[in-house]
Amino acid sequence: MAKRSRSKSIQSRELLAAANQVVVSQGVEALTLNAVANAAGVSKGGLLHHFPNKEALIAAMIQQALDKFVETLNDELAREPAPDTPGHWVRAYIRASALDDQENYELHFNLLAANFTNPELLKPMRDFWENCHNKIVSSGLDPKVATMIRLAMDGLWLTNLHGFAPLQEPLRSQVIETALTLAQP
Repeated sequence: MAKRSRSKSIQSRELLAAANQVVVSQGVEALTLNAVANAAGVSKGGLLHHFPNKEALIAAMIQQALDKFVETLNDELAREPAPDTPGHWVRAYIRASALDDQENYELHFNLLAANFTNPELLKPMRDFWENCHNKIVSSGLDPKVATMIRLAMDGLWLTNLHGFAPLQEPLRSQVIETALTLAQP
């Protein structure tokens, strides 16, 4: 890709999209500042203007992925047909986790990049999932059932991501519906 002219600026989100593309298409080991700059069509200096080092880039990738999941979760909470009932938070988590799109899977690649580079970069994710877990166990459902549902949804997501015997339709939808049924008051 040709380098952008100096007069054309690039947004951080475009650089993050290029970084995601590098990790998804070439693997975590290919995530270098040069590779991202090339994928974005900018100079390395243009990339460094937004992200002063690789760790800053990865931290921004993680935050972007986390923000996307939080937005999806909040959308599902707003769409919950029975808000303020036991399990409403668990049901929203099920629906948010069940989304089967490539952008959702980029989250995992970002996590791999962070863990490979500096596990401390995962702290925002750890904090978020700790908060999710606390909301799930205090959702008004039996904490054991709520936790089992969360772990099942996390497992559904991971098996699909890695291709570890991912569930095919209609079984996948049936499992999600079963989790939603278990999350009813």
